[in-house]
Amino acid sequence: MAATFPLSAAAAAAAAVYSPVPRFEFCRAFRGHCASARRDVHCALRLPAAAAAQEATGPARGAMAAVAARGQAEAAPYGGAGEGSLRMVFLSTAVAVCGSFEFGTCVGYSAPAQAGIVSDFGLSNSEYGIFGSVLTIGAIIGALTSGRVADILGRKMTMQLAAIIGIFGWFTIYFAKGPTMLYFGRILLGYCTGVLSYVVPVFISEIAPKDLRGGLASSNQLFICSGCSATYIIGALLSWRSLVLVGLLPCAILLVGLLFIPESPRWLANTGRMKEFHASLQKLRGENADISEEATGIREYIESLRRLPKARIQDLFQRKNMYAVIVGVGLMVFQQLGGINAFGFYTSYIFSSAGFSGKLGTTLVGIIQIPITLFGALLMDRNGRRALLLVSASGTFLGCFLTGLSFYFKAQGLYAQLVPTLALYGILVYYAAYSVGMGPVPWVIMSEIFSIDIKATAGSLVTLVSWLGSFAISYSFSFLMDWNSAGKHLQPLQS
Repeated sequence: MAATFPLSAAAAAAAAVYSPVPRFEFCRAFRGHCASARRDVHCALRLPAAAAAQEATGPARGAMAAVAARGQAEAAPYGGAGEGSLRMVFLSTAVAVCGSFEFGTCVGYSAPAQAGIVSDFGLSNSEYGIFGSVLTIGAIIGALTSGRVADILGRKMTMQLAAIIGIFGWFTIYFAKGPTMLYFGRILLGYCTGVLSYVVPVFISEIAPKDLRGGLASSNQLFICSGCSATYIIGALLSWRSLVLVGLLPCAILLVGLLFIPESPRWLANTGRMKEFHASLQKLRGENADISEEATGIREYIESLRRLPKARIQDLFQRKNMYAVIVGVGLMVFQQLGGINAFGFYTSYIFSSAGFSGKLGTTLVGIIQIPITLFGALLMDRNGRRALLLVSASGTFLGCFLTGLSFYFKAQGLYAQLVPTLALYGILVYYAAYSVGMGPVPWVIMSEIFSIDIKATAGSLVTLVSWLGSFAISYSFSFLMDWNSAGKHLQPLQS
């Protein structure tokens, strides 16, 4: 949903991401990687994506044409030593998506934990609103630094760093004696998700053969949703302190698993460590595979990228780029203003306020998220981006309308027995519609509309807007509920 939704939230958090991250930003997030089967989309903030070169002028044309040509050369299906040689690719992806699962658990934690934390610490709605929303502050910091950290330390070490910070964050929450420790732990988890929302999809896209890249990259979004859903479902059965174990487990698996997988060969080549580059690529493709052609292609592609002019922030506002920037930023604004992080962070509270069981409600949301996300992935390329956005936006409006209507009836003392049912249907409709289009599609469009020379800079801007919107919505929600529980959708009539 920020990606969560950040998703999740794609990206300075993930997102192309995803971010971020994102990029729950639930999810993420989310950052949506489902269309990357046909594009070399690196769903992350600062990523040098391999996409078809856009129209360019001046000295950039030659370099961009070279990048496009190299991208086409890499598009040929992998012809290595057969399925057995891909075991390391699948193992490496399985380890990496533990980070995606962790992203989902961080975003989903606040909803089932709200009742217990508020009861134990006596927090007000505004104080718990801080706990829910500071995750996005940490995610912004993580997203803005993740690209640089991953380029310096490498993809594996960056994931290890994020996992360690995540473990510290969870233990801080577990041993919290007051709101200050809760907030600090939540910020650490936010930084963890911000970093993971960038580095996980980048790592997967860099180790996967071209013909498997789309399917493996889409697993990032799937596991973000899985982590969120698991937290919702298990959170209905455990106390908020015990629920911390659900977040610790993927961090531990990620730390251990990273010891048994190779580093990204593209990163090794980019840093000039050619011997390790060949060893890593050979391990990923199988010891009997001929990697000479792919290795040459990677080296030439990296050299082509280095010849591209470095984009500046002001380049985004040139006439030729303005339309794409407006579309990318606009989609993220509408995605966040749609309220996904309000629903994501405070699902249990919304259900309880409407007179429906918070535990049962969050469990039902967790159950529908994964199949709906898979369904949306199947529709992505078949039905087009615009159609999915229109259908999804209409569905999220209907979900918000039904939820607002339920609180309107409650405020006016009308149809009391209908209020919980309306709220349930409204929230489920909202989640289903969002997961199909408004969640993943903006990130996919973002990865497709920017020319390759401004992709990293524009991706950073769009992801930053997404996380800022996530913070604004998640923090202000509790105040809006206190002011008017029917929300912005229906204003109760005053008699």
